[in-house]
Amino acid sequence: MEPSTLEKATVGEIVTADYRTAQVFTAHDIDFCCGGNIPLATICAEKGLDIDQIIQELQAVQQKSGERSPNYGAWSLSFLADYIVNTHHVYLKENDDQIVAYAQKTAAVHGKNHQELIEIAALFAKVAADMAIHLKEEEEVFFPAVKRAEAARTAGLTPDTTDQQIIRTSLTNLYQEHEEIGDAVHTIRHLAKNFAIPEDACNTFRVTYQKLMGFEEDLHKHVHLENNILFPKAAHL
Repeated sequence: MEPSTLEKATVGEIVTADYRTAQVFTAHDIDFCCGGNIPLATICAEKGLDIDQIIQELQAVQQKSGERSPNYGAWSLSFLADYIVNTHHVYLKENDDQIVAYAQKTAAVHGKNHQELIEIAALFAKVAADMAIHLKEEEEVFFPAVKRAEAARTAGLTPDTTDQQIIRTSLTNLYQEHEEIGDAVHTIRHLAKNFAIPEDACNTFRVTYQKLMGFEEDLHKHVHLENNILFPKAAHL
């Protein structure tokens, strides 16, 4: 993208065009998933960042040789929904309980000297529980309605009114849940002091922080794909 285009584009649009740019926003603590609808110029002004520097960093990433990220925006909603389930939902189902156990064990061993671990363990346990409900709604209610509505549009038909209502109601709920989960994950990072490893950390402590960082990284892409691509398209159905 040209500098003038980048300046006017939203953060979500920039990441959608090339997911590699997410690394730039992460480095500058710019929310590209839940806050993806904010123009780059606006977010730079709000954070006191030099927009010219940010644009240079974004262009440097975009101009790198090598494989680009898939064009998720060009995928059908049905294909994108399946990708999200098979990639991000599977990751969460395979890792959430394990991270809860690691966080609780680390808090039990090191909580006396690191009180933040107790709060982190409790906060992540709630995130994991909320996420399980969130995934269930997407897989059993929202995504099936989106697929049926998309199939109807493809066939030149009007989607069923029940499916349209499901999509509207689910979007309201899912956007709100993304905000709440995103806030909780941001709080965990703050409590963990950006996951800096203290000198008295044992291997379990280190693994816990590594897994929490992995969860956060996966969540950012997961929410980006939904908030900035799938949800807006679904709203038009």
